[in-house]
Amino acid sequence: MKSMIPVGSERGLSRSLSNPFTALQQEIDRLFDGFSRGFTSFPNLPTTRELMPSMDVSETDKEIEITTELPGLEEKDIQLNVADDVLTVRGEKKNEREESKKDYHLVERSYGSFVRSVQLPNGVNAEGIKAVMSKGVLKVTVPKPAPAQSKKIDIKSAA
Repeated sequence: MKSMIPVGSERGLSRSLSNPFTALQQEIDRLFDGFSRGFTSFPNLPTTRELMPSMDVSETDKEIEITTELPGLEEKDIQLNVADDVLTVRGEKKNEREESKKDYHLVERSYGSFVRSVQLPNGVNAEGIKAVMSKGVLKVTVPKPAPAQSKKIDIKSAA
């Protein structure tokens, strides 16, 4: 008797039946796929992508340059910290829109915070870090630490 199940699915089915964890994972994936289809996106709420600022890291022989795009934010909206050779940019984006016409009054507000961190090389002098904000772009300049010096040590024989 010929099977009604296509060949590709038959192999997948026998694999999932032989491994109960695979079958469980497939069932959980199917459940969450169906669950998430019921939600619609809200057009005026910020998404994670909109909240997370774009960050570029580049370096020269003497310094590391970190550029972060923060449109609509000012210096007072941003915190910049260095601890344990990790530079952290933290802030909150706020968006407010108000519109009034003859027959309605609309007020929309959205808020969201973000945190971005960059691992710096060991031995960075935190006092030498400079940050400048201009037209929604934060530019942080980190001086590179001096390279570790190698010193040859003479070995003496024990008498």
